[in-house]
Amino acid sequence: MNRADEVPLIAEQLKLSRQPSGEPEIFHSLQGEGHSVGTPTVFLRLALCNLTCSWCDTKYTWDWANFDPKKEILSLSLEAIEERILSYDCPHLVITGGEPMMQQDALAPLALSLKDKGFYIEVETNGTLAPNAEMNSAVSQWNVSPKLANSGVASDRREVPDALTAFAEIETAYFKFVMAQPQDVNEVLTLVDRYAIPPQQVILMPQGTTRKAIEEGSQWMTDLCTKHGFRFSTRMHILLWGDKRGR
Repeated sequence: MNRADEVPLIAEQLKLSRQPSGEPEIFHSLQGEGHSVGTPTVFLRLALCNLTCSWCDTKYTWDWANFDPKKEILSLSLEAIEERILSYDCPHLVITGGEPMMQQDALAPLALSLKDKGFYIEVETNGTLAPNAEMNSAVSQWNVSPKLANSGVASDRREVPDALTAFAEIETAYFKFVMAQPQDVNEVLTLVDRYAIPPQQVILMPQGTTRKAIEEGSQWMTDLCTKHGFRFSTRMHILLWGDKRGR
C-alpha cells in the first residue's frame, strides 16, 4: 500500500501504563493466553478500567487507592506509539489494559493505521463497552473476558447485555472466562446460553498469578472443557516468567 492510501494518524493521545522504568508499557513477548497463545506479539497496555476485579493482576492501571496515577500513567501521541510498535518488526499486536475500549475513539485511528501496514490486531476487553464501527473494522480478533461473580464486581456492572450481544455477533470474538472454582462453569453456561455464544468460541482459563495456582486450576478445568466442548487456556507467561510486568 502506498503511503498516500494509508490511514493518517490524527493529533491524538492515549493514556498508557508505565513500566517500572518509567517507559510506556509497550513490549515484545509471546501471547500468554487465549486463542493465540504462544504467538510472538507486541503488547500495548493502556491505562484506566471501568471494573474493579478483586483478583486483577494489573491494578496499577486503575486502582488509585493503592497506586499513584501520576507515576503509573503517561500520555503518548499516536505517532509515538506507532513508532515504538513498528520498531519491534513484529506484525502481531495485542492491545490490552486496563480496559482499552474506554479509549476506543482515540485508539481506532492507530489500529486502522497499523492494520493498513499488515498488522494482525487483538484487543482484550471485559465486554462491557461495545465497539464502534471504526474499531471493529480494524480489529482482527476480539478477546472478550466477561467477568464472573468471582471477580467481586456487581452483576449490573460486569454484564452489559447490549455490549455482550454485539460481541457475540462478531465471528472473530473469543470469550475467555477466568475460573476460580469448578462451580463457576454454571455461570459460564448461563452466559453462553443467554448470548448464543458458540462453544468453540468459549475459552476457560484458571485464575492465578503463581505456577502452583495455574497448575492446580488446570487439573479440574480441562475436564470441564472436554465435557462442554470449550477450549482451554493456560497462562503461559505466568508459567514461564511469573507475575512480572513487561513479559
